[in-house]
Amino acid sequence: MRFVIVGYGRVGSRTAHILLEEGHEVVVVDEDSDRTERAERSGFDACHGDGSDENVLVDAGIDGAGAIGAFTPDLNVNFAACMVGKHYGCRTVLRIDEDYREDIYERYAEDVDEIIYPERLGAAGAKTAMLGGDFDVVADLAANLQLTVLDIRDGSPAVGKRVSELELPDSARIYAHGREREPLTIPLPGTELRAGDEVAVITETNSLERVQAALLPANG
Repeated sequence: MRFVIVGYGRVGSRTAHILLEEGHEVVVVDEDSDRTERAERSGFDACHGDGSDENVLVDAGIDGAGAIGAFTPDLNVNFAACMVGKHYGCRTVLRIDEDYREDIYERYAEDVDEIIYPERLGAAGAKTAMLGGDFDVVADLAANLQLTVLDIRDGSPAVGKRVSELELPDSARIYAHGREREPLTIPLPGTELRAGDEVAVITETNSLERVQAALLPANG
């Protein structure tokens, strides 16, 4: 698959390298020429320019990309890039800093496929390490496994079903569940899913699309 990464800072560069290592095509977009030059030295195609500019993203091949990740520190740039990606049929992943108010989060969350918080992910890894665990243990043991958190939205075929009733691939398991705005916990088989819930799933990478079909609305 082809991925467009907007912002070659710490989050964007690390994401780009992981995707490249897994055999995907990655195009980096950044308005800092030093960063695009560094990306090219690392083996990426790179476009120098504003990631919120549709013309720049078209030059980066957004029309043939499967997803766009907008990871700059500027929320407005990230959102604009995701909206361009959405127009071209891409999956959209938006970086947002944790200090934004909940109403801002909600406004942006309605229009993109996924929101990530670098601070929260880093804190989770630090906590796990301090408790003696290995945050990357799943990736180390099996490169074909993927962890993902999905929102159960109106129109999802999972709404109203118990966890035990979900038609997931044999290789997939729901390992955590949370009601809207509540922490994730280990679900019981009889837990009924509602719109607004979140579920954390572990699955083989080649089964991810079937997992999404079972949990997301037909229109994505």
